Amino acid sequence: MSQTNKVNNFFKDSIDVKGRFIRKDAAFRNQISETHEIYKPETGRYHLYVGLFCPWACRTLIVRALKGLEDVIDVSIVDYFLGPNGCQFSEREGSTVDRVNGFEYLRSVYFATSPGYTGRYTVPVLFDKKTNTIVNNESSEIIRMFNTVFNKWAKNPEGNFYPEELRTKIDAVNEWVYPMINNGVYRAGFSTTQEAYEEAYHDVFNGLDRVEDILSKQKYLVGDTFTEADIRLFTTLIRFDAVYFVHFKCNKKLLRDYPNVSKYTREIYHMPGVKDTVNFHHIKHHYFESHTQINPYGITPLGPNLDYLN
Repeated sequence: MSQTNKVNNFFKDSIDVKGRFIRKDAAFRNQISETHEIYKPETGRYHLYVGLFCPWACRTLIVRALKGLEDVIDVSIVDYFLGPNGCQFSEREGSTVDRVNGFEYLRSVYFATSPGYTGRYTVPVLFDKKTNTIVNNESSEIIRMFNTVFNKWAKNPEGNFYPEELRTKIDAVNEWVYPMINNGVYRAGFSTTQEAYEEAYHDVFNGLDRVEDILSKQKYLVGDTFTEADIRLFTTLIRFDAVYFVHFKCNKKLLRDYPNVSKYTREIYHMPGVKDTVNFHHIKHHYFESHTQINPYGITPLGPNLDYLN
């Protein structure tokens, strides 16, 4: 099977009868906790598989960095190119080998847990080295585990990105940011009908206009406190001008055209540890080379100018 056909098959499996991209739910949803029968909090026990191209995976890297969990949870980074066998491990441009299992492909991590697995092989993956099984592959749940479960060993245990007193507000923001912006850019880019594309396009920019208005009145999405809502939005924003504007046809405005949103993105980008999770080579080359149904020749643009981040 050719590389192009494989990518197109993956793409078509996620499209409904109206040409709309429908993201499938994560398959592994266990929680690390003192009360869990198997997955207890321990330092050095769990391993994180990520791709630097992936906004969902980079959420987990950011929380890991901000909490100071680098010595608690180690990491393997897949190559940026999504080939016919899914994500592969390599040592080029900041990628790594599989530092736990020595696998060539990420899919082998899934098969190690469930030999009959037929779903998608996605990052992030939180893997238990003791039982050789996947704990969880849902980024929103992994970042909440990282926020509290490993505080005993964290360098910054006081960091709390989902404080109890703000949870209602954080949840409310996540409720519209995810469909309109986080997933909205994918809905626009992967749509196969004009109607589906336009619906997603308008959602994206209505969402960004809403964020711009919020940030004209306060520092962060839920006030003056930096929370997981900001982390979840940031990983989409940092990819917007470099990829989503062109590749996903979200071309009404560049992020730099939003004064408050661009300032907000720049501030988060320069928080200690965050910039190290952003690799524009991986980001650009993944989308433009891997999505051959959108960009058949795999040509990666040299731009854009991202000086607004400096």
